[in-house]
Amino acid sequence: MAMAEARVQFNVVFKEANRTRRRYRAMKGSAGSGKSVNVAQDYIVKLSDPKYKGANLLVVRKIDASNKNSTFAELTAAIVRIFGSDYDRYWRIKLNPLELECKITGSQIIFRGMKDMNEREKVKSINFPRGKLTWIWVEEATELQEADVDILDDRLRGILPNPNLYYQMTFTFNPVSATHWIKRKYFDYKSDDIFAHHSTYLTNRFIDPAYHKRMMMRKEQDPEGYEIYGLGNWGETGGVILKNYVVEEFDTSFSRFDSMHHAQDFGYNHANCILTVGFKDGELFVCNEIYVHEMDTAQIIEMANRQGLNKRLFMYCDAAEPDRIQMWQTAGYRAFKVIKEPNSVHAQIDYLKQIKIHIHPSCVNTTKEIQQWSWRKDPKTGLYLDEPVEVFDDAMAALRYSVEPMRKKPVRMSGNVVGTPAAQRIPKW
Repeated sequence: MAMAEARVQFNVVFKEANRTRRRYRAMKGSAGSGKSVNVAQDYIVKLSDPKYKGANLLVVRKIDASNKNSTFAELTAAIVRIFGSDYDRYWRIKLNPLELECKITGSQIIFRGMKDMNEREKVKSINFPRGKLTWIWVEEATELQEADVDILDDRLRGILPNPNLYYQMTFTFNPVSATHWIKRKYFDYKSDDIFAHHSTYLTNRFIDPAYHKRMMMRKEQDPEGYEIYGLGNWGETGGVILKNYVVEEFDTSFSRFDSMHHAQDFGYNHANCILTVGFKDGELFVCNEIYVHEMDTAQIIEMANRQGLNKRLFMYCDAAEPDRIQMWQTAGYRAFKVIKEPNSVHAQIDYLKQIKIHIHPSCVNTTKEIQQWSWRKDPKTGLYLDEPVEVFDDAMAALRYSVEPMRKKPVRMSGNVVGTPAAQRIPKW
């Protein structure tokens, strides 16, 4: 492996992290810190080395499909970077299902999700034809619940077939909220089994000047967001807008709710978000999300059709995009604009603060956003202003739109659907 290792360029900040054999390797960091690239390279080097023969890797994200363009892409890029154009002499790359296998050692890398009980049960039955499951990499670890990680942790057990092997779970993530269970479990609690690591884009020698300039702009425009995504610090809780929520499993069936509808915030460079929400006994349930970047409306409609987005439900949309609303109507969706009134944003937030919000664990982007959605802080006085930070708030905009039928005296319609206020009732077609 000497030749392969010589082709790898590691950041010095990860040297100790790559050498530790502690059971839990918790690696928090800013965006652009290089932590995921480092972990991918580290695993490819080790799994290609006969010294670690018998090792196998499970890679996990909350939503299995998100592995393809993140962890799988990072690992395959690492293979090409390390072995060059003749990488296929050393590694077999399989796309369906996603799987990587080293031809030198026989070690495998497989990919899974933890979205629901079915996926969790599949994880419990994982076996490898050669060796054992020794390493688990959880990317975007803040997406997972503590119970998910406990299930994964239970998989690392038994006598290892090689004295050089060791059990280890690696977590990579941006530290969105100081209240997150990961902070309590792996950073506040001190143990010889835990290796806690911190990195930022400032310690990444491969960061380009344009990225640094972009971060400096964020530092000026969104100081609190910069603390998380620029410096990799835990998000403070003082200015968080919503705290009355819980992330938990619940039945998302249409029949269990008093009413149900969609809400959409349009976007392209920033996210386009569609939430499906239900109301039951005055409480709000976020059941499903579609959250995409750089997709035009036709592509998003096609995705919504494939996923079976319910066309019977009303869809409350961002009023700034009438052409897009028309496209959704033409596609058969009951879409119409949310009429913006003076101070409507604050009225929506006030309404959200008064009700309990339940978020299904599959809605990972909604969870991320609500954890860090905060009031803007005056840099001179240090006081919070009565203005939400308008960064990374696309799901929160959709969440605000979702309370409109309840906030504005809804009209009860047949089929267990809440209609729009009479003055805004959608035209027939």
